[in-house]
Amino acid sequence: MVYSRIKRLQKQKLIKKFTIDVNDKELGYGVKSVTGINMDSKKRDSVIEQLFSINGVREISEVTGRFDIMVSMYAKNLNEMHKVVSEKIGKIDGIVGSESFIEMKRRTKTMPYLVDE
Repeated sequence: MVYSRIKRLQKQKLIKKFTIDVNDKELGYGVKSVTGINMDSKKRDSVIEQLFSINGVREISEVTGRFDIMVSMYAKNLNEMHKVVSEKIGKIDGIVGSESFIEMKRRTKTMPYLVDE
């Protein structure tokens, strides 16, 4: 019965993939940062490509508001995060400015997905 339901949810494209939730802190990545970046819109694709080439950068979201994109990244410690932001991100041609937010504590909520049968 469970197998049939999972197959049906996959067929309806409500389940895209199965995954695991890795404990980043246990792997030594103790610092998470979300960095808001403003960039030259003509260099958008190049900036995003260069950001993804940086170790620790996990996700880039194009957003509305005071920033053009938000970048989520992980580092082993604050010193390593500082190096990534100042020595790597800060030197990408096309980035006009950035502001980083270090995660102090995270709380999550599981989404209550209810699918009508």
